[in-house]
Amino acid sequence: RLFTPVAGRPLTVRKASALSFGTMHTPEGEDIDEVVVSLYRAPHSYTGEDTTEISCHGSAYVMQAILHALIDAGCRTAEPGEYTRRAFTAGKLDLAQAEAVADLIASNTAASHRIALGQLKGQVSNRLNTLRQQLLHITTLLELGLDFSDHEDLEFADRSELEALVDEAAAHAQALTDTFRLGQALKEGVPVVLAGQTNAGKSTLLNALC
Repeated sequence: RLFTPVAGRPLTVRKASALSFGTMHTPEGEDIDEVVVSLYRAPHSYTGEDTTEISCHGSAYVMQAILHALIDAGCRTAEPGEYTRRAFTAGKLDLAQAEAVADLIASNTAASHRIALGQLKGQVSNRLNTLRQQLLHITTLLELGLDFSDHEDLEFADRSELEALVDEAAAHAQALTDTFRLGQALKEGVPVVLAGQTNAGKSTLLNALC
C-alpha cells in the first residue's frame, strides 16, 4: 500500500530474499523517497516471521516520514527488545543468545564486543549443552545402577568411573563460572583505587594506564 516497485510486481508475489527498488509514499499517495525493500519469508528471518526491511536515504526527515506513513497505515513502533523477544519465543535464539544481543548493543570496548558476539554465535550455549549432556550421562548411569542393583552380574559403571565423570562435569562447570567472572570484568570494568601521598605519581600512573 505504501511502496510502488519499479518492476511493477507487488511484494506479495516476490520471492523470499528478494530486493525490490521503488518509491515509498504516504497513504494519500505523496512520494517520500526512492528505497530498496528486502523481503524475508518465515521462518528465514530474525524473528522467524514474514519480514520486510526498508533501506532509504540517510535523512532524519525521510526516516521519520516513512515511519509516520507506516503508522498512519496501521503499523506501530516496536517495544524495546520486542524483535529479540519474538526471535526467542520462535526458537530462533536461546536465552543466552537473547541476552547477548543486549550486551552487543551496550558493548563499548573491543573485549566486551568480542565476548557478546561469541555468546550471540552460541559459544556459551554450546558449552552449557555439553555440561547438560555430561550430567544426563551421569544421571543415566546412576538410575541404571539403582534399577538393576539386584543383578550382581550387571555393572554399568564402577565407582571410579562415576567419580571421573563427576570430576569432569565439575571442572566444566568451574570453567564456565570462571569465564563469567572474566566476562563481567571485561564488560563492566574493575573498580580500581590509586592511593598515595601527594606527588607520589598517581596522576602519572593513571595517564600511563589510559
